[in-house]
Amino acid sequence: MRIYLRLTPNTETVPFDYQRALVGAFHKWLGENELHDEISLYSLSWLYGGKMRRDKKGYDFQHGAEFFISSPLESLHKSAVSGLFKDEKIQWGMRVEEVRMRTTPDFGERQRFFAQSPIFIKKHREADNGQQFIFPGDEEAGALMTATLQKKLARAGLGSHATVAFDPEYQNPKTKKITFNKIDLIGTFCPVIVEGDPEAVRFAWDVGVGHSTGIGFGALR
Repeated sequence: MRIYLRLTPNTETVPFDYQRALVGAFHKWLGENELHDEISLYSLSWLYGGKMRRDKKGYDFQHGAEFFISSPLESLHKSAVSGLFKDEKIQWGMRVEEVRMRTTPDFGERQRFFAQSPIFIKKHREADNGQQFIFPGDEEAGALMTATLQKKLARAGLGSHATVAFDPEYQNPKTKKITFNKIDLIGTFCPVIVEGDPEAVRFAWDVGVGHSTGIGFGALR
């Protein structure tokens, strides 16, 4: 299921690294929760409907904005909606003015999804005990996305199976660097193809793909 939130226009400049504020609003609405795990059974999109300011210091959403919260967990949606009706404010003078719900569509056994937010993939780097970012064209990309999706399916208690891969025919993947909690993360805007049990394909639309879907990466449309 997916909640689409319509926001009022901003009255202050929306910074380029606004994702932390969206995540903060989301957890404020949920209240006390245990959803800060490494593997999130939900995805948060980026804001859409805005333009970069002429001074290039951030974004303006003169006609308002939208973003979505997506998850197979009905309890999460109920908590989020209940919380936002108590406090609809986000930041920058923006608040929620409309809420729409959409049930998860049936996609069949194969679906090509677009990335609404950049897909972030990382792996441990043995040489210096650091992290390596993975992009389309890297041999491990599909295996790492698939492994993450399978862990989420297992966490949800589902026995379904699906594979995830970047669309190899897409000619123009674009990378995007985001600073979150003072850490630079790099993700990619590139379509993905999800194949497997219909239940697992629908699940992927709900939870997103790749790592860190809970902080705004890997949301699908």
